[in-house]
Amino acid sequence: MTNVVVMNLPPISSLLNRLWRHISPRRRTQLAALFLLMIAATLSEIAAIGVVLPFLTVLSSPQRVFDNAHLQPLIAFLGIAEPGQLLAPLTATFIAAALLSGVMRLLHLYVQTRLSHAIGIDVSTDIFRRTLYQSYAVQISRNSGEIITAMLNKAHAIVTQAVIPSLALCNALLMLVAILVTLFSIDPVVASSSFAGFGLIYATVVFFTRRRLAIDSARVNHEHNETLKIIQESLGGIRDVLIDGTQSKHCKAYRSADVILRQALANIQFISASPRYGIEALGMALIAGLAYSLVSRAGGLGDAVPILGALALGAQRLLPVLHQGYAGWTTIKGGQASLSDALELLDQPLPEYADLPPPPPIPFQSQIEMCDISFRYSSDGPWVLRNFDLVIPKGARVGFIGSTGSGKSTLIDVVMGLLEVDEGLLSVDGVQLLAHNRRAWQAHIAHVPQSIFLADVKIAENIAFGVPTHAIDHTRVRRVARQAMLAETIESWPKGYDTLVGERGIRLSGGQRQRIGIARALYKKADVIVLDEATSALDNDTEKAVMHSLESLANQPTMLIVAHRLTTLRNCTHIVELHSGRIARIGNYNDIIGQAF
Repeated sequence: MTNVVVMNLPPISSLLNRLWRHISPRRRTQLAALFLLMIAATLSEIAAIGVVLPFLTVLSSPQRVFDNAHLQPLIAFLGIAEPGQLLAPLTATFIAAALLSGVMRLLHLYVQTRLSHAIGIDVSTDIFRRTLYQSYAVQISRNSGEIITAMLNKAHAIVTQAVIPSLALCNALLMLVAILVTLFSIDPVVASSSFAGFGLIYATVVFFTRRRLAIDSARVNHEHNETLKIIQESLGGIRDVLIDGTQSKHCKAYRSADVILRQALANIQFISASPRYGIEALGMALIAGLAYSLVSRAGGLGDAVPILGALALGAQRLLPVLHQGYAGWTTIKGGQASLSDALELLDQPLPEYADLPPPPPIPFQSQIEMCDISFRYSSDGPWVLRNFDLVIPKGARVGFIGSTGSGKSTLIDVVMGLLEVDEGLLSVDGVQLLAHNRRAWQAHIAHVPQSIFLADVKIAENIAFGVPTHAIDHTRVRRVARQAMLAETIESWPKGYDTLVGERGIRLSGGQRQRIGIARALYKKADVIVLDEATSALDNDTEKAVMHSLESLANQPTMLIVAHRLTTLRNCTHIVELHSGRIARIGNYNDIIGQAF
């Protein structure tokens, strides 16, 4: 069994306060309206309980109600001449109060549920938005499985394990106070003894289960992440799983995590539901004891029946309210770890440009300059780039070579503004690239990596990736497909550009996926094209044709090319060889190839 360390989680009150800061003013106004509805539902509940006493008194002793001095104005107004005539109006009043109470509770439930899930939409969208806006350095330092879990399961948990139970807890407390006040007005001794007995059971259960709930909360949080991680790794590497025959290993790992997850969920559910049965048994015993006590008083059964009826109805309302409040508390406590994780994502800072329209591209007429730049991925990690100097003229075709780990891909990420240098200066036409103008620089760039991400949509939508379907320029799609040496292949398929590529482009060859990536970059009309092993899956003839097409583009874009195949760089104006984050050699193709051989 996996050992899970129980985190020192912030108090629930602190977590709920952090969540409140992320609720929009509109939702806060709606929550205030919901609170007013809670009060209205509570008043209707009090009315339903309060009318029981006169109703039962009329049934058992109508003369007592008829002789009540406080009711004489109402009796006179209704024209009632004898005690028996009270039964019909009081019966109608009791039925109306009961129906009104039911309608108000249903209305409150409907509004609370809809509002809770509306808050869930806001929270889930905000988590997704804040995650997407984090820097590339943050993105690559995270486990994608944990992030996906947080955005899906834990955003949902905010609704089911924080918002709904918190509202239920507030409603339970409000209803509890109102019912107790009503019962106290009928018989203070009986009301206080009933509440003390019921409350003691719940207080005892809370005291003995707090630690267990904290442990199970941490286990649920951990094993949710673990099961999703196992699923992603297994399906993402399905070829190796099938070839190596490791299905049983992955199944065993999944079952091990899922067993802990389900057991923890079962514990939380049992702790949440179990006090109800003890309370019901105690309630029956308590009502029997109260009946005996009341009948023994002066007045006997006649006086006891109305009070017992009112107290029985009050207890019938009180028990669910107590259990609702307790269940709300256990749900929040059981989801404490998941709520904490989700709030970590909600608290992610947004960059200043997040709420601004896309900026116009900064001027790029002359050159990209790197002056003495150094970069490392962590403050205590090794330098990946060190004191690096390079000038890239506009329109140049620059190739980068070097052994694995020499810093090629990191350098490309720095030039694209994905990574921020620790030391030195990166500038475009003399303007330093900083946080405020990085997006304006990236508007110039199209990136084609070795592994192309393809959505499970049509070919045309993958080429015009990120463009709404209705806004796709299909003429441009066909043109860039020709430039990427892909049009002939696509147009030979029955559905042409409407062909679905399958999940992650599984229905396409590696070379076809890479050419879609190149077509995507050309569709963007970028004037800086970055090819990071972007033609590694192409045969020599196709690669030569694609590179010739790129080099013949009318706008003569600046091209930065990372390649292990030296012939890919044949027509580059500059070739830079990197070693340990520094420039080992720089020259044209003949210079570098001549020295290499």
